[in-house]
Amino acid sequence: MQTLATKFPEAKIVIPDVFRDERGYFKEVFSEKRYAESGMPGPFVQDNVSVSRRNVIRGMHFDLRMAKLVQVIEGRIYDVIADMREGSPTFRQWDGIELSDENHRQLYVPPGFAHGFLTLSERAVVLYKQTALYDPANERAVSWRDPALGIRWPLDGSEPVLSQKDAAL
Repeated sequence: MQTLATKFPEAKIVIPDVFRDERGYFKEVFSEKRYAESGMPGPFVQDNVSVSRRNVIRGMHFDLRMAKLVQVIEGRIYDVIADMREGSPTFRQWDGIELSDENHRQLYVPPGFAHGFLTLSERAVVLYKQTALYDPANERAVSWRDPALGIRWPLDGSEPVLSQKDAAL
């Protein structure tokens, strides 16, 4: 497993070892011990899967108690995190990376970071682990186009597809 730095010291890109042969590939997508040793403490207590079509933006959601480990099982997304921790030297700064079933990259999203993604492929299946159970009372969100963040989404010229909840932010 390889761990790469991001713009934020607390966030990490993980590239698991992928073992390929004529049948396809095998990879370990999570090991509590190895991830904790690499600075991504758990425990991870809930797993979620989302399926999205091209041009869908999900996010930007956060929970000050919760870290996430995000990976793409099928397809390709532009994954974005933004530091929402007031008082942080990187408050309201953002970073984006491409995650796909081909590059096998995972993104560790620390607590207090908003997270969202744009689906770049026709379909994307995203798996994410989280360190706290979902609780709507603790969920926070910021608009995908909040000018204070200034996220540059690689949109194809059309308006993104949003949930009613995200469109109202």
